[in-house]
Amino acid sequence: MFYTGARFPSETAITNIESVGLATSPDLWTWTKRPGPILTADPRWYETLGTSTWPEEAWRDPWVYPDPSGDGWHMLITARANAGDDAGRGVIGHAISSDLDTWQVTAPLSQPQSGFGHLEVPQLVNIAGRYLLVFCCNSPRLANARVGQMGGIWVAPSAGPAGPFDIQRSELMLDEQYYAGRLVQGRSGDWFLIAFEMNAPGRPFQGRISDPMPVGMDGERLVLRGRAEATT
Repeated sequence: MFYTGARFPSETAITNIESVGLATSPDLWTWTKRPGPILTADPRWYETLGTSTWPEEAWRDPWVYPDPSGDGWHMLITARANAGDDAGRGVIGHAISSDLDTWQVTAPLSQPQSGFGHLEVPQLVNIAGRYLLVFCCNSPRLANARVGQMGGIWVAPSAGPAGPFDIQRSELMLDEQYYAGRLVQGRSGDWFLIAFEMNAPGRPFQGRISDPMPVGMDGERLVLRGRAEATT
């Protein structure tokens, strides 16, 4: 199990340094953490705390999947580039492994200044032969030409199973009444979106997960086929 860890240098400040950790289990019940993080932001490509006005060293939300060719594993990470205007540095970080145990950080799989301060909870899917990146960004963290637009759950095209991702062509699939969306495939082969109920107008965060919402391809675009009420 890969997870996000955070270290807060000060007890009074909100700044934090994020990293990726690893825990293993023989039975999915008892878990043992690997000592220390297994991956941290590499300053050759990625922003680290204190090198911009951003309040964190973004290195979180690991999404791990096998390379379809059988050549090891990929990890997608919420990260930020180490150069350019602070507000638009959001990128998809990347790491590779041959065994899920030892990992190597590589260059990001997207370009910064594509309209996002961060690209949270990334997920790569293959639907109807098309590779798509799903991620989240809320309104206050939109940047560049996207400032003032509505945030939420976004979809961007991918050139293949290891990117690169064309973040400039990202489209909003569902506004930020929902967040942290995940696409799941039913036994029938149909695809659905599930997400947190987030900021419905006049309502606080509910801590609930939506019922599955059907999605499908409309040409080259992934679109919702319907929306369900949130459930506990």
